[in-house]
Amino acid sequence: MRNILVIGAGRSASSLIKYLLDKSQVERLHITVADVSLALAKSKVTDHNNATAMALDIFKAEERKKAIQKADIVISMLPARFHIEVARDCITFKKHMVTASYVSEEMRALDSDAKERGLIFMNEIGVDPGIDHMSAMQVIDRIRDNGGKMILFESFTGGLVAPESDTNLWNYKFTWNPRNVVVAGQGSAAKFIQEGKYKYIPYHRLFRRTEFLNIEGYGRFEAYANRDSLDYRSAYGLDDVLTLYRGTIRRVGFSRAWHMFVLLGMTDDSYTLEDSENMSYRDFINSFLPYSPSDSVELKLRHYLKIDQDDIMWGKLEELDLFNAQKKVELKNATPAQILQKILEDSWTLDENDKDMIVMYHKFGFEMDGIKKQIDANMVVIGDDQTYTAMAKTVGLPTAIATLKILNGEITTPGVQIPISKEIYEPILKELKEFGIAFNEVEVPYLGYNPDNVGG
Repeated sequence: MRNILVIGAGRSASSLIKYLLDKSQVERLHITVADVSLALAKSKVTDHNNATAMALDIFKAEERKKAIQKADIVISMLPARFHIEVARDCITFKKHMVTASYVSEEMRALDSDAKERGLIFMNEIGVDPGIDHMSAMQVIDRIRDNGGKMILFESFTGGLVAPESDTNLWNYKFTWNPRNVVVAGQGSAAKFIQEGKYKYIPYHRLFRRTEFLNIEGYGRFEAYANRDSLDYRSAYGLDDVLTLYRGTIRRVGFSRAWHMFVLLGMTDDSYTLEDSENMSYRDFINSFLPYSPSDSVELKLRHYLKIDQDDIMWGKLEELDLFNAQKKVELKNATPAQILQKILEDSWTLDENDKDMIVMYHKFGFEMDGIKKQIDANMVVIGDDQTYTAMAKTVGLPTAIATLKILNGEITTPGVQIPISKEIYEPILKELKEFGIAFNEVEVPYLGYNPDNVGG
């Protein structure tokens, strides 16, 4: 039997583990699922004959090293900042490694060591990053192979709630890490290129400059710019492209509403509030508003935001129970962002029967035989339930498929890498179609960058 070690048994590992267990008999696999919670690890292996659950604290070096030594390949589903400890052990014990996380500078520094040992360290093989890379490069390479020249590339992804579970005014629920939603876009201006010009959007304007897109069968969406759209310009071979823009998808109206939190300062994570544990939700809102001996919190807030009582924006705020004087924050020395996250989790946590949805959209502009053309491609995946969510499927399945193909010698190029070569993306995208994870492509008239398609 060939041994696969999966470190981390959280929600995103569900589909990954099921895929490997389903393949274990034919592929002669034994899967060890390790997590700090033994009960969680056991819940994922369900007494399968070809699986073992184990408790593992990755900060206990001897336990970690012992587990890695026994494996033929290691999948780390840990939070991104913890991958490096596993990666260093994989170098020491000459084990391949797979993660769905962005390549950190520390991970990149292991590239020469990995190559010297013939090891594959596959990163960014989830959904975004992951499926976005593979699906984009498949079309870009095809355009180039046919003699075309890329002039525009736009890419958008969103983790959303499925239409049948969309039950609030925000058209949004948490399907991934809530903290990442609350602090999205902070730290630097969003950077991209449009029609050959570098463009920047500072954080305080990020959610008022949105681009709109339509997905057949699912309606209209909006997208705000990612922090740095140019990260993959060279990796994709798009150094000369005129327009390069990457963004995050939400339902129309979300960004305008979220901008209210930005204006108030409620997404700030750089300082703590005094006596935060004893604050009510109403106190929290009031702490950002001017003092008045007579005006209510509601009146002050409407005046500050310049919105009327019958505005849908006001309805969205009321829906979150922000003005409740009885609910306590109960977080000591909390930042505004941490308190906002707690409030939102009260309203935006998926219910037991809710389903999530992943939406991805690419726009490819290119010139061929002197004619400008455009291909639009989109993917929509709906979750099955709270275990096999759309997020779990689109993160876990490509990770699992890549792992097996590395183990079987179908992916052979060593080093620290992301899935942008044909050796990687062609077989993985082909197999993902069997699970309903596929793109719909259509050639449309070339529109280029359309300023009328940008709101705010």
